Amino acid sequence: MINTPIFQGKKAAYYTLGCKLNFSETSTFGRMLEEYGVKRAKKGENADICIINTCSVTETADSKSRQQIRKTIKNHPGAFVVVTGCYAQLKPETIVQIPGVDLVLGSNEKAKLIQFLSDKYTEKEEGAEQQAEYKVTSQPKEITSFQPSCSKGERTRYWLKVQDGCNYYCTYCTIPYARGNSRNPSIESLVKQAEQAASEGGKEIVLTGVNIGDFGRTTGESFLDLVKALDKVEGIKRYRISSLEPDLITDELIDYCAHSRAFMPHFHIPLQSGSDTVLKLMHRHYDSALFKDRILRIKEAMPDAFIGVDVMVGCRGETPECFEETYNLLKELPVSQLHVFPYSERPGTSALKIPYVVSEKDKHERSQRLLELSDQKTEAFYLLYINKVREVLFEKASRGKAMHGFTDNYIRVVLSPSNASDAYDNEIVKVKITNINHDRASTTAIIV
Repeated sequence: MINTPIFQGKKAAYYTLGCKLNFSETSTFGRMLEEYGVKRAKKGENADICIINTCSVTETADSKSRQQIRKTIKNHPGAFVVVTGCYAQLKPETIVQIPGVDLVLGSNEKAKLIQFLSDKYTEKEEGAEQQAEYKVTSQPKEITSFQPSCSKGERTRYWLKVQDGCNYYCTYCTIPYARGNSRNPSIESLVKQAEQAASEGGKEIVLTGVNIGDFGRTTGESFLDLVKALDKVEGIKRYRISSLEPDLITDELIDYCAHSRAFMPHFHIPLQSGSDTVLKLMHRHYDSALFKDRILRIKEAMPDAFIGVDVMVGCRGETPECFEETYNLLKELPVSQLHVFPYSERPGTSALKIPYVVSEKDKHERSQRLLELSDQKTEAFYLLYINKVREVLFEKASRGKAMHGFTDNYIRVVLSPSNASDAYDNEIVKVKITNINHDRASTTAIIV
């Protein structure tokens, strides 16, 4: 039983590392605790409870998670510290040894965060001798819980978690071990969450998950069924799909989004490598020809579409020739932006059996080449819309700072403080794009 009174008047601080899915879940944790009387600690305030949602996608992510845990403990002396997320699932024994950590929750257990927190926090408040402990499900197939999440945090956009886990088991990846196999809630429940977001004034929802296109494995539904159902929710003007595997992007989905009421011409698609040799070593579910076909098919149906692409650099087996195949494929395709990240060795993954290892120097050089290509691609895409009118959903700016928002096709637009207005916050406004900013990652515009 949850000890409700013990939370009254307490303050909590939340810290998130990693993906948008983590941010969505953390926001939900905050809303859940607010229902029990816990307020969010303001900047500089000492919190009674700290929740850290960690990431473990790379060794760097592991390191950042440990740094954040220690920093949080230092900045909030005496606080009850809970660590959850992917790093908590994979390395609980390491985390529980950090002085100041009270509770570590795995992917299955975080769905019962309030109950676990109540039990342990009550013990601490009553003066019981405390010993840090972890509650973690060790086998991916045993991770079956689904933590609903539809939250906006401090932003205008809502993030709706529609799926969790992954069945792909790519050779370089630990996500299935951290989050379990693919699972999802019902379309009916997700529609209700979208309707609630609309009732709160939400206009844009981003669909999040680990492998969203695999939606329906639990319920016998399909991702296209979900898209069609959400498109009917009144009040929501825009939907964005955070990421879709190439092999799960069907012609039917592309055609529906091209003519839908609210799904934006914006896709984010993981390529990882443009070399068929490397894709086979990764155990990916497609080849470069299929990826190319999906990109061209999207642009044919939606010429204005913004397409972001994930690329992994320097994975085992990526010879210089394999990297050039990736570079040349991306150079020829009409993609708009590249999310480039270097391969990181993950303990326990089968990729470690691949003998060819890329040096850190080569990883860096390859990353830089792709990042420069990305800048060129984004600038070329933005140039197509100079002096064009598009609709932008603006987000409220901090006092004295520029206001920004995104067009339907994901062009970042910045309004100077002199042109901005609080009246534009969470409103869709027509603008004329006038120029590309020096950072090549945003544009300026005027209201029309």
